[in-house]
Amino acid sequence: MDALVENNCAVITCDSKSMPTALLLPLCCNTTQNERFRNQLTASQPLVKQLWQQTIRYKIYNQAVLLKKYARTETKCMMAWASDVKSGDADNMEARAAAYYWKNLFPLTGFTRGREEDPPNNLLNYGYAILRAVVARALVASGLLPTLGIHHHNRYNAYCLADDIMEPYRPYVDELVYGIVLSGIDYSVLTKEIKAKLLSIPVLDVTISGKRSPLMVAVAQTTASLYKCFSGESRKIMYPELDGTIK
Repeated sequence: MDALVENNCAVITCDSKSMPTALLLPLCCNTTQNERFRNQLTASQPLVKQLWQQTIRYKIYNQAVLLKKYARTETKCMMAWASDVKSGDADNMEARAAAYYWKNLFPLTGFTRGREEDPPNNLLNYGYAILRAVVARALVASGLLPTLGIHHHNRYNAYCLADDIMEPYRPYVDELVYGIVLSGIDYSVLTKEIKAKLLSIPVLDVTISGKRSPLMVAVAQTTASLYKCFSGESRKIMYPELDGTIK
């Protein structure tokens, strides 16, 4: 385990049902950690709200692209909601978009998105846990506190910031799960075959700043840009675009 930590690995433990239950992250991955913690802790409320606004815009946009690509569903409303996201997402466009998105994405009757709901929710849960670990690892490597979120503030959640920053990356997991569902295999149980597919999440190709790169490399760029926002060097987070043309 020490060797894994020394190599900046995120270690996930799972329960008897192969569902992730805990995450181990390195404590010292950045040489200017103290300074970075202070910049994060003293970030102004207007900046934090603007960062959340950007995050939700990218998330809704990527969801819209995925819907148009696979579900052949009208996405003008999604694009409008993405454009209408205000500082801090005061009008909760995220929830409005999510309701439309999950209603139309999977070709399944009565699908409901929820941790305890029917498959393929089990696949989504597993995939999001992997994504969360990738994001948390990148945050620590960038010298940031993964527990101090820009939107999520749950006293029992040690990874609030990871849950914030992973939002625009979720559609990449959704796309992978969509492919598994359409493949015709039995996805009611997380088999080794399915887990192997989901474990490819860190190396999925994504487009960020107009360039293709593995998802875990893109996440590192995202967290590095987030720190620049906290330090006053920038006002914009770098997020991936599913089709590379987000406005």
